Amino acid sequence: MTLLSQLAVLLAIVSTGIVYGADAFCALVQRSALARVDDSTLTAMMGNVHRFADRRMPVPGILGIVAAAAASVLAAMAGHPAGSAAAGAAFLLLVVWVLLYLRISAPINRRLTAAAEAGETPTNARTLQRDWDRIIVPRAVLQGLAVLALGVSLIS
Repeated sequence: MTLLSQLAVLLAIVSTGIVYGADAFCALVQRSALARVDDSTLTAMMGNVHRFADRRMPVPGILGIVAAAAASVLAAMAGHPAGSAAAGAAFLLLVVWVLLYLRISAPINRRLTAAAEAGETPTNARTLQRDWDRIIVPRAVLQGLAVLALGVSLIS
């Protein structure tokens, strides 16, 4: 791999690692903690978490996706097909993650954020959170596999 493609992979690893860490924390810790709070606390907590996360997390998320794609192209141009394939696999995993986020997580985030901003507790707050929780493990797995694939691309 060339220095430029390696730098793109490193940027992708760091950026994707931020999102992976957040998703892994939610899957490993947050779900269990939220099961122990009442619905109004859940709504206020998650509504406010999503309010800030949905504004700030797209930066590392998009940067990771773009850097993974760039790393794949740059590795291919440098004559490193295995590194290119691994970075390309990471890119595809991240695209699937975005689709899951946009179709399932984001609409729930918006509903909980709106409820928290209005100081309301939806009657289905627990159901909304359960639906969000159902997708967090697959999201964390996709992110983790992408980080792993990016690491593999560095040694390929």
